[in-house]
Amino acid sequence: MPRTEHRFAAIDLGASSGRVMVGQVGPDTLTLHEVHRFPNEPVHLNGTLHWNILSLHQGVLTGLKAAAEATTTPLTSIGIDTWAVDYGLLDATGSLLANPVHYRDARTATTADTVWAAIPPPALYAATGLQHLPFNTIYQLVAARGTPALAAAHRLLLIPDLIAYWLTGEAGTELTNASTTQLIDPRTRSWSTQVADALGIDLSLFPPLRNPGSPAGHLLPDVLAATGLPHPTPVTAVGSHDTASAVVGVPATTPDFAYIATGTWSLAGLELDAPVLTEASRAANFTNELGVDGTVRYLRNIMGLWMLQECLRTWESTGGEHHLPTLLEAAAEATPLRSVVDAGDPAFIAPDHMPDRIADACRRTGQPVPRTPAETTRCVLDSLALAHRRAIEDAARLSGRTVRTVHIVGGGVHNTLLCQLTADACGLPVVAGPAEAAALGNVLVQARTAGAITGGLTDLRALLHSTQPLRQYEPTGDHSAWDRAAARLGDAQVTGAATGQGDEEEPCA
Repeated sequence: MPRTEHRFAAIDLGASSGRVMVGQVGPDTLTLHEVHRFPNEPVHLNGTLHWNILSLHQGVLTGLKAAAEATTTPLTSIGIDTWAVDYGLLDATGSLLANPVHYRDARTATTADTVWAAIPPPALYAATGLQHLPFNTIYQLVAARGTPALAAAHRLLLIPDLIAYWLTGEAGTELTNASTTQLIDPRTRSWSTQVADALGIDLSLFPPLRNPGSPAGHLLPDVLAATGLPHPTPVTAVGSHDTASAVVGVPATTPDFAYIATGTWSLAGLELDAPVLTEASRAANFTNELGVDGTVRYLRNIMGLWMLQECLRTWESTGGEHHLPTLLEAAAEATPLRSVVDAGDPAFIAPDHMPDRIADACRRTGQPVPRTPAETTRCVLDSLALAHRRAIEDAARLSGRTVRTVHIVGGGVHNTLLCQLTADACGLPVVAGPAEAAALGNVLVQARTAGAITGGLTDLRALLHSTQPLRQYEPTGDHSAWDRAAARLGDAQVTGAATGQGDEEEPCA
C-alpha cells in the first residue's frame, strides 16, 4: 500500500537561533514538531562581527540525527531556509576561506556612495527593485574588494546554499534568496549583468540558479554517518530565504491579504504577480524580492522585535531582571501612544544601548522620554504597530491593491499585545499564526515536490488554514489616535527618505 503521509525535515536558521523541525504531511494532514534547537551566537574577532557558521553546521547535523531518531519512517527529503544577504567564500578545493561576515558588521557603513557613483539609485532600483539596505550583498561585496578572501574565492555561496553544499557536495544558488543580493532582475528572474558589470562583481562566483522545488543533491556519506540517516536522503530546494518560506506559510483564504513576518525583523507587505519598479516605490523604500511559484514579495523591512530584544539584553546586563510576560502585562497598562519612534530609523540597527537610543529619539521629536522599562516596551510596540500600518497602507497604495485582512506569522504571534496594537493601528482584522510559518512553508514546498500534496499556493494555504491554530484580533479603540501619533513623527520618519536620493542618512531596515 502506498504511503499517504510523508515526513520532511526543515532546517530553519534564524538570526538568533537555529532549529530542525520534522513535518508530517498528507492530503489532509500537516503537523510539525521541533526535534532540535540551538543558539546562533555571532562572534567578534579582530574588530569584525562574524557568524559562527561551523557551530551552526554542527547544530544542523545534531538536528538531523535527532530527526532520524524521532521516527522509524524515513525522511522523504530535507529543505533549508535561513536569513538573507550573507555568504561564504570557498577556494578552488571547496574549502571555506573565512567565517561569513554578519550583516550587522560596520564594514558596509561607507560603501553606498561607491555603489551609487557607479550606478545611480534610480537605475539600481529600476534594475533590481530592491529597497536600499546598507547590508545588501552588493554593498558587502564592494566593501570586500581587495581582501585576500575575495581575491582567492572560487565560489560564493549564500548561507542556505552553503549549508546545502556541506550536506550534499552540490552547489547552487536558490532564487528567492538570490533576489536579496540586489543582483537579480525581478522581471526576468535572472542575474542583472548591468548591475554586476557596473560594480565589477564577477557573477561566475555564483553557482547556477535553481528554483524552489528543484533537487539539491543527496546527503554525503560523512553526513549519513554523522546523522544515522539512510542512503539516499535527498535535499530539496525550498524558498531558502526564510521570509519566502514564511510567506508560503501564510494561511490566507482570500487574495486581499497583507502579511507581516515578525521576529527579529518585521517584513510587512503584499504578495504580487509582478514587481513594482516605479520611482514612487523607490522613494517609499519598498523591495521586490522573489517568492515561490513566480510571485513577488513586495515588502518593507522594519526593525522588528530586535528593538525589544536589545532592550531586554541591556537591562539584564545592568543587573535588571525582567520577565517578558510580566513586562508585557505592564506595558499593556502603560499610557498608549505616549511616545513613538520611527521603527525604520537606522539608529536602531546596531546592538547595545537600545533604551538610550529610544530615549534620544523621543527627545529629538519633542515627545516624553520613557521613564520605566514598561514605558519603553510600550513605546517599542506602539512604534512597531505604527510602522506596520504605514508599510501596509503604502504597499496597497503603490500596488493598487486592496487589503482587507492582515496576517501575522512568525515569533511575533506570541506577542498578543503587538498583534492587538497592529489590528488597532491598521483598523483591520489581524489573523495571528502560525508561529513556525517559515518551517511550515519549507515543508509544504518539499511535500508538493515529492507528490505528497498537490496544487498551487492557494491549496497549500488551505491546508495550513484547516490544520494550524490561529487567533483573530479585531481593531479596537480610537483609530484617529494612531493618525495623531503618526503626525507627531512627521518628517522625522526616514523609512521613505533613506533610499539613496542623495540623502545623508543611512538606510532603514
